[in-house]
Amino acid sequence: MPLSTTPPLAPLPNSLTGAARVLVHAGKLDAAKALKLAESAREQRLGFAAVAVNTGALSAAELAHTLARVLAMPLLDLNAFDPRALPRGVIDPRLARQHQLVALGRRGNRLFIAGADPTDHAAAERIKFTTQLTPEWVVVEQDKLARLLETLADQLPLPPGSADFNFDLADEASAAAETLPVSAEVEDAPVVRFLHKMLVDAVNARASDLHFEPYESHYRVRFRIDGELREVVQPPLAIKDKLASRIKVISRLDIAEKRVPQDGRMQLSFGTRTIDFRVSTLPTLFGEKIVIRILDASSARLGIDALGYEPEDKARLLHAIHRPYGMVLVTGPTGSGKTVSLYTGLQLLNRPGVNISTVEDPVEIRLSGINQVDVNEKAGLTFSAALRAFLRQDPDILMVGEIRDLETADIAVKAAQTGHLVLSTLHTNDAPSTLTRLLQMGVAPFNVASSVLLITAQRLARRLCEQCKAPVNHSREALLQAGFAAEELDGRWQPYRAVGCAACNNGYKGRVGLYQVMPVSEALQRLILAQGTALDIAQQARREGVRDLRQAGLLKVRAGITSLEEVLSATND
Repeated sequence: MPLSTTPPLAPLPNSLTGAARVLVHAGKLDAAKALKLAESAREQRLGFAAVAVNTGALSAAELAHTLARVLAMPLLDLNAFDPRALPRGVIDPRLARQHQLVALGRRGNRLFIAGADPTDHAAAERIKFTTQLTPEWVVVEQDKLARLLETLADQLPLPPGSADFNFDLADEASAAAETLPVSAEVEDAPVVRFLHKMLVDAVNARASDLHFEPYESHYRVRFRIDGELREVVQPPLAIKDKLASRIKVISRLDIAEKRVPQDGRMQLSFGTRTIDFRVSTLPTLFGEKIVIRILDASSARLGIDALGYEPEDKARLLHAIHRPYGMVLVTGPTGSGKTVSLYTGLQLLNRPGVNISTVEDPVEIRLSGINQVDVNEKAGLTFSAALRAFLRQDPDILMVGEIRDLETADIAVKAAQTGHLVLSTLHTNDAPSTLTRLLQMGVAPFNVASSVLLITAQRLARRLCEQCKAPVNHSREALLQAGFAAEELDGRWQPYRAVGCAACNNGYKGRVGLYQVMPVSEALQRLILAQGTALDIAQQARREGVRDLRQAGLLKVRAGITSLEEVLSATND
């Protein structure tokens, strides 16, 4: 039963909408009478159906039968219902009285509601927002509905505090929401519940980010799940300022500042876990867009085996991070899992006898036993300034969130040469180009050759759902073109494709890392000193058995962990 199935109507005044327009089109009212009734309804803050019946313009039965017939909706006699059998607490009593409606029952994610005016789209939006269910209208007679609501009011008094609830979220008058006092914006009960539900749903869905996005005519919320953004709900547009204010307050941001971007943090207790959220606001044409990054520290405690390293690559990495000094670099684009990889390594090194300090912009995962510093460039606390301070703090292990400039690179390299283990990241496409990037930044070749121990380049590919993945037969030509060697196509392994089921997202569930792990050998050191190109370094790395990212992905295809299409997409640099 759709919420709006109003047929095309004859030209009428634009101010004539909803049930009034339907009744004029059906010949039950003339336009002048309907306009007068609509104006009276606005003045009395009542529904059009209630005013039409109360003034005698139409009988309750005639109104109900006309709307049900024209809108092709079911008509129900409320006298056949026992008020004690109706579901309780589904719709707030104040909302029910304000919009003159009653909840009849629920089936799945649909909520059946009885109302005299099924064209009341504001009521439908409020119900959808407050209950997270899809309203399905059933037409009833206004006089019987009013009597039933009086009966329910006697049986079900308002719960304590409900008088403070503000359900006027989708009201046209709330376009002036910015004039509300701060307390009303921040403590609006439906907004509080909605935000909490979105955060909990995002954590349950294993999302990495939540996007709250205002547009000219609608407002949407999207989750980034397994690297893909997916729309989850479109709440009423009128809540955008209240929701932004609520998020700002609990993130300790300036609620009055809406002209410039702001960054903050908040926490949510989720069962036995406490999850951090990083908040970023951005002024757009139609309001503030807010992105919340979920920073689940448990992801760094899963262990190195959960990241997807091949056995020989894991051995190379563990050997490097357990060296007493030197530099280990992790590279890849934004969102490729570099931070989780670094913190997984730090967890392995985090022991009572070790002094570990990190500087990031900002700190994403908080770990006990590690001294973590947030970059604050306005105050002069840059990566390079923090590194200099670290070196006066008797450190054993340093982690730099990102090497962005020569000054930071130079200090990090010298720290690696003077008895410290340094972990850091760069934004490069693969491991060989990382070495040339350091040289291009101005770091001396002999400093790079003597300090860098190992470089890991990585990408994230979606895992196939184990419950629904299905075998697929790719052509030999397609497999060869993807990068498989002819001798690998021996028929002893089976590729799989994504299908999709209730337990996954379009055939995928979770992600796995693809890694190029390149130790800096003596041969590579000589190439660095000779200022060889990235191509020269890559060729030498292949001779030493280092796989590139595409080859690492093809191993996951052979193992049935991901699909060929996903690997081609993730490694198409």
